[in-house]
Amino acid sequence: MTKELKQEFTLRITQANKTQLITILYEMTLIYIEEAQEALSADNRSEFKSAIRKIRGCVNELTASLNLEYDLAQNLLQLYLYINRELVQASVHYDKANLEHVRMVIGELQKAYKKIEAQDASGPVMGNTQTVYAGLTYGRNTLTENITDPASNRGFFV
Repeated sequence: MTKELKQEFTLRITQANKTQLITILYEMTLIYIEEAQEALSADNRSEFKSAIRKIRGCVNELTASLNLEYDLAQNLLQLYLYINRELVQASVHYDKANLEHVRMVIGELQKAYKKIEAQDASGPVMGNTQTVYAGLTYGRNTLTENITDPASNRGFFV
């Protein structure tokens, strides 16, 4: 993942509600799956293993966020466990087919959560974050970010 993408995700996370956080995790997982597939095509096993670790980190975060009191959460848990098994198989056998299964499941979940996200009108999970304004300057396609009130308390409230 590029530095710019990491910055974009960081900014989105600070301003996201609960549903948007899940959608962001799905997006990050899909990016890491692409990186794993590219590393596998280039026969770069260390990059492949690194991408698999990042995918598993995202899936572990999704699993930890489940409220298992609900039936839907139980179903999602089963999907996440399936994804973990596929990732282990992909990691052991260096197999693109397992990664493709994971990509399909995560892609469908992301589509479903995008629809739910449109209905979620709750506010951001994080409070006390700095407001960032970004826009193109008069330079050669450079992006300038300005932070309002830089001397304020930078702690986050969750």
